[in-house]
Amino acid sequence: MAPAFRLSLKAKASDNMSHLMVDFSQEREMLQGLKFLPVPATPEIQVSECQVCDNTVTVVWTLPEPDSKIDHYILEHRRTNHEGPPRIREDYPWMVLEGIREMEHTLTGLRFDTRYMTFRVRACNKAVAGEFSEPVTLETHAFTFKLDAASAHQNLKVEDLSVEWDSSGGKVQEIRKEKNRINSPMHSPARSALMSPKRGPTARPGRDRFTAESYTVLADTTIDAGQQYWEVRFDKESKAFAVGVALRTLGRFDQLGKSSASWCIHLNNWLQQSLTAKHNNKARTLDCPIPSRIGIYVNYDEGLLSFYDAKTKQLMHTFKTKFPQPVIPAFMVWNGTFSVVTGLQVPSGVQSGQRRNSGTSSSNASLT
Repeated sequence: MAPAFRLSLKAKASDNMSHLMVDFSQEREMLQGLKFLPVPATPEIQVSECQVCDNTVTVVWTLPEPDSKIDHYILEHRRTNHEGPPRIREDYPWMVLEGIREMEHTLTGLRFDTRYMTFRVRACNKAVAGEFSEPVTLETHAFTFKLDAASAHQNLKVEDLSVEWDSSGGKVQEIRKEKNRINSPMHSPARSALMSPKRGPTARPGRDRFTAESYTVLADTTIDAGQQYWEVRFDKESKAFAVGVALRTLGRFDQLGKSSASWCIHLNNWLQQSLTAKHNNKARTLDCPIPSRIGIYVNYDEGLLSFYDAKTKQLMHTFKTKFPQPVIPAFMVWNGTFSVVTGLQVPSGVQSGQRRNSGTSSSNASLT
């Protein structure tokens, strides 16, 4: 019936044997005891029952009919920026989750840095895996941005989404770069004479770098609509730290919270530790513990900027205003470090808290 059941016999025969008998009864019992499992049916993902919330995704699927022989399911997912069926070439690989016993699975702790996630699932019994379901694409909307290193004060060392205070002010790095540039064959006089003007270095367009005592860096993405959320981890021992939003027109000498173009909460460790909300050079001391991670919530259409303890979702302060133009995430640090977490959806705890506090939000006018 199959190559695995082929028998090879080599009988011990002698000259005085008149006949040979072979007993296959044991093999017959083994073959009769075999149970052949059918290939499992193809599951179907129920899009209407799938949920995307709080940076988690719950995927639910069904089978055409019950099958008690199913042992487990295999769920595969991958990130994408394209809606619809998977393309032949995608930027991200399939991620595999095996050994799922139920007909649903929840992925937690995700960072949504693409617009969509695509899912497919197949059923497995003890013998074989079935066909994959039709892929389903779910929207994973979240606010993502990078830090604009070109805007950063020279004392800030920006690497991806992390910033570290650098007391050398970038002077050591600039000296090394200039020395390497001069000594490089690419910048020899002969080489320079032969280079085409079209291939010469060009200045990167963008705003002026912050300077003087404005130890600030901005994000590279503005907010002009909707609700957005991100978090920042910072060193509590920093001499000073601030986080908030600013208008793109914030002056290169302006410190966060000291003009009408920025709103922030400010940690000061210089003489005594204090936490204040600042806007337009007015400040309010906040009577709350200093968290290790702060969540920032912006509802642009409603003119709301709220700060939360990212761990407990406890509200720290809310500005209620009318933004005159798009705003941009802004950060300041002096003698310290911080790192930003993006790709986060607005937590359900924050959304419910906003509804409860809609009538009791602090306003800019109350800052003194």
